[in-house]
Amino acid sequence: MAESATPEVGSRSSRRPRAKATLRARATPFPELAHLHHLWRHALDKDDPDDLEKREKAYQEARKSFEDEHGPIVSEYWCWFVPSAVALTEKPRRKVDSWFRRPALAFHRASDWATRDLPDVATEMHRCDELAIRAATVLSGVRRVICLRLVMSSAAHLLSFADALAGREPTKDVVADEKRTLDDTEDYLETAANGQAQIVYFFGMAGAAAALGLLALFGSLWIPLPGVDPPDGFWASIAAGALGAVVSVIQRINSGHFACTYDVGRPYVVFLGAMRPVLGAAFGLMLYFAITSGLLEIFAVPPGETKELFFFIVIAFLAGFNERWAQDTLTALGQGSGMTDPAAPPPGGGGRSSPSTPEAKE
Repeated sequence: MAESATPEVGSRSSRRPRAKATLRARATPFPELAHLHHLWRHALDKDDPDDLEKREKAYQEARKSFEDEHGPIVSEYWCWFVPSAVALTEKPRRKVDSWFRRPALAFHRASDWATRDLPDVATEMHRCDELAIRAATVLSGVRRVICLRLVMSSAAHLLSFADALAGREPTKDVVADEKRTLDDTEDYLETAANGQAQIVYFFGMAGAAAALGLLALFGSLWIPLPGVDPPDGFWASIAAGALGAVVSVIQRINSGHFACTYDVGRPYVVFLGAMRPVLGAAFGLMLYFAITSGLLEIFAVPPGETKELFFFIVIAFLAGFNERWAQDTLTALGQGSGMTDPAAPPPGGGGRSSPSTPEAKE
């Protein structure tokens, strides 16, 4: 017998000191609760009021102990013939958190008795565990509620089939239907998780872009740049490159072609988002240096300070918006100026140096 439960990551119960936990009464495990429910249900079929009262009292006490630990059971399925069950609990938040956080949902399963002779059903039940763990870990808000409710529905359907096979559909058909349902649930989970990761990514990107914009603003006012002409173009290239990177990401998100890795943790997603405007600003600044130094002559700088400033803003924005174009432009610049690819073989054969040459002997 095994128990599967997916409490929310970071909940108070997971952070409770061990010393306090030992002072409390032991919470009833879900498999034990399923077993007591099974005994109580069978007592209903017997003509023994004393035994029924005893079984019902034991079950109600165990259920109260379980709900005190995990929260009220809001969705449940109990098998009729075997001591197996699935349940969804909802633990209220603390008052200080209840204003902006939903109650913590958790999925519980005890189904080894029902699925011991049905390996296909057992496989899909374990998949329900996997989806519940991923949903409780990476999703938040209404998306978590929807996903866990879908998992609970599939688990209850599978367990109801495993409870009694008489008059039911063939196992393969039932499992195949539920597998397609779980596939849809997994697709929903990945779409919802990607959407949440995009929000986190955007906040990291917007924060870095705002920092670079403030740097450009205050730098143009108070930081002198001797030898840099024009200095306003320098700072404008930083801000415009960062802005171009932000607009590029927004455009890709709106077109549905921007996927984020959602199972690596929020700090890493924020870091990736912050790097995007930094990279755009770097490309914009490099093109500014290439043009003002005369290395890049495919663009004619217009005369006049205002037009010159707008020119560098547009070039830097394009560099941040289309990093591939900026990279290709700088690569072509290196090839056109006589620079060689570090990975290219040296002239005159391209192999290793001969042992008879002076360089090899030294």
